Amino acid sequence: MDLSGDFAQWYAGQHAGLFASLLVLSGDRELAAEATDEAMSRALQHWDRVYKMGSPEAWTYQVAVNVVRRVARRRTLERRLLRRLAPGQVAAAPAGEVWDVVRGLPERQRMAVVLRYVADLAEDDIATAMGVTRGTVASTLAAARRSLAGLLAEPDVAQEPS
Repeated sequence: MDLSGDFAQWYAGQHAGLFASLLVLSGDRELAAEATDEAMSRALQHWDRVYKMGSPEAWTYQVAVNVVRRVARRRTLERRLLRRLAPGQVAAAPAGEVWDVVRGLPERQRMAVVLRYVADLAEDDIATAMGVTRGTVASTLAAARRSLAGLLAEPDVAQEPS
């Protein structure tokens, strides 16, 4: 029996309904997509057992609903813990024109800049976090600085003679 073919056909018939159900259940499109993907991924991973069940759909829905519940519990806990923090303990995201420009950098440059100047990590730690060498971090930061310098430079204004 070609399990991958059977799974593909089953997946095509089940995905949209699972997503729609989770969207109505959670009211959160991103969470519904995440739970749908996780449930389908687990179904594929265990397809040799799942397809033999009386209702593979029920098993998959159970997995998806558990993901939604787990995320909801985690979010509730996070909100509760954040309320306990004094207002000064929660760091605001950097704001302003410079950070608007940083958000426009290529992903690798943006990540390196944020890890260096917001998280205040050393280049070795940035390299570990990004999964690259320290030299790559140094060159990426240099390229980001050049890009930012060009983007943030004041235009030359010719002065009129007096």
